[in-house]
Amino acid sequence: MSRAALLVLADGRFPAGGHAHSGGAEAAVKAGRITGTGTLEDFCRGRLHTAGRVAAALAASAALGVDAVALDAAADARTPSPALRTAARKLGRQLLRAARAVWPCDELDALAREFPKGAHQPVVLGVAARAAGLGPVEAAYCAVYESVSGPASATVRLLSLDPFEATAVLARLAPELDRVVDQAVQAARAVADEGVDALPAASSPLLEIGAEVHASWAVRLFAS
Repeated sequence: MSRAALLVLADGRFPAGGHAHSGGAEAAVKAGRITGTGTLEDFCRGRLHTAGRVAAALAASAALGVDAVALDAAADARTPSPALRTAARKLGRQLLRAARAVWPCDELDALAREFPKGAHQPVVLGVAARAAGLGPVEAAYCAVYESVSGPASATVRLLSLDPFEATAVLARLAPELDRVVDQAVQAARAVADEGVDALPAASSPLLEIGAEVHASWAVRLFAS
């Protein structure tokens, strides 16, 4: 296993389209739920333990070789918002394009044939990690970091936040990222015996509601 591949996959400059999405931060800023670094930290912590944990478990499962079709259906069931499902599939399609160029393999090609309009992004992330020679832990770390780094980066633009302070938020959350990764990988390993129902289904209603409101805006900086 090449740990350096993890740096490539987790790099914000990897051409997977994530820079165009705020992870719900744009809607939260407009609603007054994110006003500075303190509320950004609260938002990121909530996202980490809900959407982030679900995404990490899905990615870890895919990295373990769990059937991608079953995982995609599980992701759909855990994403009530049509807007978020659409965003997840668009991100998955873009990530798959990038991963096939960087780590070409039959498994990624098969995923593209099965989901021509895109699979859920965490599922693609796990398969991409597997193609890169990474395991479930590394896939889960990519997912949880993305769940908080996206909103942190977006609020620098949305609120003109000091980027040093936004990055400090991520550093303070690091121990919690470790714990969420442990939980996600444990759940992923249980799928072999219990099926996809072993995966977490943590709820984040404000993210879902915010995504639907955000999708109705005529003008927005971010796609989601």
